[in-house]
Amino acid sequence: MDAASSIHREIVVDADAATVFAFFTDPERLIRGMGVSANLNPRRGGLLLIDVVDGFVARGEFTEVVPVSRLAYTWGWEGNKENVPPGSSLVEIDLSPENGGTLVCFNHSGLSPPSSTRTRGWLEALPWATGPGGERDRSRSGSSANAAARLDQTV
Repeated sequence: MDAASSIHREIVVDADAATVFAFFTDPERLIRGMGVSANLNPRRGGLLLIDVVDGFVARGEFTEVVPVSRLAYTWGWEGNKENVPPGSSLVEIDLSPENGGTLVCFNHSGLSPPSSTRTRGWLEALPWATGPGGERDRSRSGSSANAAARLDQTV
């Protein structure tokens, strides 16, 4: 079996931690940047179910929820798409104040060897990659340097 790998991103978002946290815990806000529907129960042991795109449904379980500062949940694709079955990987998101905004530390570990599709998917999906009105701004998808869109424009 191949060694597991991870995706790690850090970025400062021009929004407070409560606003950023809500984009990971409120289904209506989450789907502005990721998926077509979501069922989230952000508490330890709660369900995470996101219909990302046709045929790709992510399923996981919240393992840690510290309001406004930390989230952790298992992640995988129903039907074992991309060789990542439900519960086989872990997403960790840490939020901390920085320069009037929020430092977002994102880590997705326990993955099969990295795929450019998977990395691009996270860059496109994460809330700081949304443009005005909550629509995805595809021009930002390849560059974390451009990913500091104002979340408060989509609240």
